[in-house]
Amino acid sequence: MRTIFMGTPDFAVPTLNNLIKNHEVLAVFTQPDKPKGRGQKMQPPPVKEVALKNNIPVYQPQKLRNNDEVIDLIKKLNPDVIVVVAYGQILPKAILEIPKYGCINVHASLLPKLRGAAPINWAIINGFKTTGVTTMLMDVGLDTGDMLLKKEIEIKDDETAGELHDRLMIIGADLLIETLKKIEEGSIVPQKQEDSLSSYAPMLTKEMGHVKWDGDNNKIYNLIRGLLPWPGAYFYYKNNMIKIWKAKIGNNNISDIPGKILNVTRDGIEIACKEGSIIITELQEMGGKRMSVDSYLNGHQIEVGSIVE
Repeated sequence: MRTIFMGTPDFAVPTLNNLIKNHEVLAVFTQPDKPKGRGQKMQPPPVKEVALKNNIPVYQPQKLRNNDEVIDLIKKLNPDVIVVVAYGQILPKAILEIPKYGCINVHASLLPKLRGAAPINWAIINGFKTTGVTTMLMDVGLDTGDMLLKKEIEIKDDETAGELHDRLMIIGADLLIETLKKIEEGSIVPQKQEDSLSSYAPMLTKEMGHVKWDGDNNKIYNLIRGLLPWPGAYFYYKNNMIKIWKAKIGNNNISDIPGKILNVTRDGIEIACKEGSIIITELQEMGGKRMSVDSYLNGHQIEVGSIVE
């Protein structure tokens, strides 16, 4: 198929690579370069780097809505299909109507569950046991279009959002190629989403990561995993912000003051929750390096019985 690809982050890269191998990619649309790091050097999106290596024209409009220049360009390119993966902009109706086979989105949840910006993170935060990828025909709504194919997988008990992300981006890339094949064969029947079964996965904020210890240890553990690697769960100890990189569920029979440090060993720092406890095994102080608790205790003292916030 003659395709246009729209995507931006790492999650979109495997799908673009698969498209390049299997179809004709006419152009790539991605978000504008952004300043990054201490030097604020302009950094291209991962998708742009792949496109340039493969000599594919790249376009980075600030907006698509009411952009006649972009609409005219897409019409001239005359794609059979537009593939969208984590692009970061909503496609206006004027673009949705251009391709022969429509615009197809690769979404990292089992729709209609977890529509929105951060489905991978919220699947873990919400304690889901399974998730997956859905390909769908895009419409003017937010992830509300007709579903094409789905692939379901189990979420591992100790899996972080970053690890799940890396699995789903490969699954999504393969599912997209299968979807296009079935569209060409005419063997796919779009299915409408049941809106009453839908849920929302809003964008993440740094503030979400501030752990409230007056909750169930399972929910706190899910929050920690679901916010890794960004924005990360954290707490304050003697006014120092500490990010949690690794943790495990502790004693479920504990009844103590939420946030109280119960035990400190080289294997971990155990903190009481309203129900049970959490044992932190890897952490990072603000401005410091990520390290194991064993290494951290070589230069820091953590007092049993003190309270974290």
